[in-house]
Amino acid sequence: MSILVYTETENGKFKKASFEAASYAKGVAEKMGTDVTAVAFNAEDIKALGDYGVAKVLHIQNDKLKTFNAEAYADAIAQAAQEAGAEVVVLGQTANDKYLAPLLAVQLEAGYASNVVELPETENGFTVKRSVFTNKAFNHTAITTDKKIIGVSKNAYGLKENSAAAEESSFSPNLKEEDFNIEVASVDKATDKVTIADAEVVVSGGRGLKGPENWNLVEDLADVLGAATACSKPVSDMGWRPHSEHVGQTGKPVASNLYIAIGISGAIQHLAGVSASKTKVVINNDPEAPFFKAADYGIVGDAFEVVPKLTEKLKEFKANNA
Repeated sequence: MSILVYTETENGKFKKASFEAASYAKGVAEKMGTDVTAVAFNAEDIKALGDYGVAKVLHIQNDKLKTFNAEAYADAIAQAAQEAGAEVVVLGQTANDKYLAPLLAVQLEAGYASNVVELPETENGFTVKRSVFTNKAFNHTAITTDKKIIGVSKNAYGLKENSAAAEESSFSPNLKEEDFNIEVASVDKATDKVTIADAEVVVSGGRGLKGPENWNLVEDLADVLGAATACSKPVSDMGWRPHSEHVGQTGKPVASNLYIAIGISGAIQHLAGVSASKTKVVINNDPEAPFFKAADYGIVGDAFEVVPKLTEKLKEFKANNA
């Protein structure tokens, strides 16, 4: 018996969510008195997983799997779980993971718990604590199936180094041709920016910035902080920013360590999508803006005056502490 963790990669490099899933899997393994096996696709640095407690890596190297394909990945991971004799499969909660997990649950006839925030209770069964209702409450879910799948909520468990010598083993699953009926011609991504999914800090702008020509306020602050840039739904709807930057309940969820909202009033759908962020800072000239009620820190003021001063102060701080 072992714990299997799916470690997602992008361009051959492991995502932060993969290391967090591996850290969580190691915690589960210690409670159950077993070890952790990882499954990885076309990865460059397998040894990096050993820093987070992975003892063995089933490495799948296949050119057909260089682009994410949920059906094919689910088939391959299910076979890896059988190869490892895994009773528990752990993955993150990236967009790909959320697509993949239900398919994998069907393959393995496993119970699936998403948005898990703590290690399971295993004394009387197998119960996990989950974040529910857009992070407004917690639920304790008992998984009673023989095989169990856990989706670890982003930034909930954190990275915990627990060094092990990760043994690499080549693994070649049997792939079904029907899984490749859709061909991806190309994938174009910006390579010089931090992605919202992986960002520790997100700087987001709303209609209070008055137009796309003023977006340098967001970008300059994000550059200083090494942050991703984002926007509210109205901003993307008006074409000021690409839809890929829209965050909120109807856009991309955010669970960063720091979320800075500039000129965003705080509609309920936006708040629901960013509430998992650990610290929320709001800059708005309307003291009655709903976002202030959800904020950890708030600045009532004109963004065109506050943000440049904040950016300049941060630049000075970085220069003096370089």
